[in-house]
Amino acid sequence: MSDSPRADRFSEEQSIHVFKGNDLPDLEKGVAAISNVLKTLPMRPGVYRMYDSKGNVLYVGKARALKNRVANYTQLAGLSRRIQRMVSQTRSMTIVTTTTESEALLLEAQLIKRYRPPYNILLRDDKSFPYILLKEEGSYPEFPSVQRHRGARRSKGTYYGPFASADSVTLTLNSLQKLFLLRSCSDSFFRNRKRPCLLYQIKRCSAPCVGRILPEDYKELVIDARNFLAGKSTDVRQKLVVTMEKAAERQDYELAAVYRDRLRALTFIQNHQAINSDNLRNADIFAIERNAGLVCIQVFFIRNRQNWGHHAYFLNHIEEQSLAAILQSFLGQFYEDMVAPEFILTNCMPQETSLLEEALSSRVGYAVHFHQPKRGDQKKLLDQAVRNAKEAIERRMAEGATQRQLLQEMTTLFELDKTPDRIEVYDNSHIAGTNMVGAMIVAGPEGFRRNAYRKFNIKSQTINPGDDFEMMREVLGRRFSRLERTDSDRHSGEWPDLLLIDGGKGQVRAVVDILKEQGIEDVAVVGISKGPDRHAGREHFHLSDGREYALETNSSLIFYLQRLRDEAHRFAIGTHRARRAKNLTSSPLDEVPGIGPSRKKALLLHFGTARDVRNAAPSELEKVAGISSKTAHQIYDFFHSHT
Repeated sequence: MSDSPRADRFSEEQSIHVFKGNDLPDLEKGVAAISNVLKTLPMRPGVYRMYDSKGNVLYVGKARALKNRVANYTQLAGLSRRIQRMVSQTRSMTIVTTTTESEALLLEAQLIKRYRPPYNILLRDDKSFPYILLKEEGSYPEFPSVQRHRGARRSKGTYYGPFASADSVTLTLNSLQKLFLLRSCSDSFFRNRKRPCLLYQIKRCSAPCVGRILPEDYKELVIDARNFLAGKSTDVRQKLVVTMEKAAERQDYELAAVYRDRLRALTFIQNHQAINSDNLRNADIFAIERNAGLVCIQVFFIRNRQNWGHHAYFLNHIEEQSLAAILQSFLGQFYEDMVAPEFILTNCMPQETSLLEEALSSRVGYAVHFHQPKRGDQKKLLDQAVRNAKEAIERRMAEGATQRQLLQEMTTLFELDKTPDRIEVYDNSHIAGTNMVGAMIVAGPEGFRRNAYRKFNIKSQTINPGDDFEMMREVLGRRFSRLERTDSDRHSGEWPDLLLIDGGKGQVRAVVDILKEQGIEDVAVVGISKGPDRHAGREHFHLSDGREYALETNSSLIFYLQRLRDEAHRFAIGTHRARRAKNLTSSPLDEVPGIGPSRKKALLLHFGTARDVRNAAPSELEKVAGISSKTAHQIYDFFHSHT
């Protein structure tokens, strides 16, 4: 499998052209900047980036012939209003040439995901998908474990996936445990067991940790699990049936009941995951639908003739774009970190299908084909994906209507200038002033924007423990101090319309003062404080001018505002706990130069505590395996030069 392309692979020609003409109108400035670039552009494939006056990337595009493609931006009569607006903001460009157009397509997708330009179609939810890992490395390779995995594939073993969601993985893992009784625990847990754990009691593990199963019998379970995950469920079923019947013939009814339960688990999985298509083993199914300005792409993962779940995507910046163009841009970004299967079914063929097939095939090392079925089992599967896409849009529209109504009520209550598109909610968390953190969550008409959440580890050494006012000063100062980004933030939708603060009049007044120090006076600030006896539903809302409101306890708006505050509180507490847990496992030895995990472990095993290491003489340190005389003196000097 070939690696994904990186920018340094396509650096045959890379230059930034800046045009300065401050006396021209914005649109003319943009055209002039682009025309200036045209003078040096080759008739070769490549990728171009357009920048505004602040150096922010506005757009990333690819071309078969760079000169012809970029020249189109100077022909204003043929451009849409949206593209004209982009041209008016353009002040410079970066050009990178490639060997082929398919390489340009892959590089374009990579750069879009990196820079997230406001004029590109964006795949907003680009989280990695979960897999099931049959892990074969570790202290007990004769007893492989089965577990959920997400992220880089560094562990040795076999990966099965992708699954569309954590729920899909959990459902399959639970069924695998019932069916094959494989362990799911860590090696350290496995090593320290003296008796079977609860999973053995509920018949979800064979308890190899305490010898309840022989290694050769466990190996048979692993082989069966591999066969099942590889799509050979019929063979697994037949083997279980034969084994159950033999146990019944021996009148070993207890064992026969175990195999009966495993057969039931297998039937459950097959009923929920099997697909009715003999000629479709591995495929991704994409259904794209548009309604009322929303575009949804529903993807189904088919692996080893099993349906491993589906996921709905809603895209940004899709105005004036055809479904074929949207799907091409989506697929380029989608497969940037995913391995494409041999077959991809769609209800709308993407733009430049042949080019996309060539680009994806070059990445995975085998031929990738797009297909739009018109009949048969594959058409039924595609119709199911289309139906899910339509239903997802209907749900989003219904939720959006409710959300818009709540935001409109909020606008009226707090007398905002407009309905907020971006609401930022802030909260702090600490225990007696230790591990102080601030948290910011973001919400808008579409709900929570979790990819925009931010955490702030409080860095100031002068803040008194637990001083919420000073903690908020640091948090907001870091959030708004980069004034050079203010213009781009406002334009790209990253500028808040409303700040919600967990606190009363004092906190609101402090926040307003902090913003004024930053030169910001156009952001509304509202505080949420607990009401009498700190009961939920009796909150008071404080405006920056000193006014105060209370809502009916059964008001839909108060439930929404509580949800915003509680989400900020949850995120702040989670961030604080993670920082505290990290500090609890830290050691003074972590700061010693030249001391890595293995030497740290050897020192602690020899001396017992970091304090004893600190008090040890160089001659004592040298007795530890892996600690040379030079290293011993480094450790001694580190501790004693600081005293």
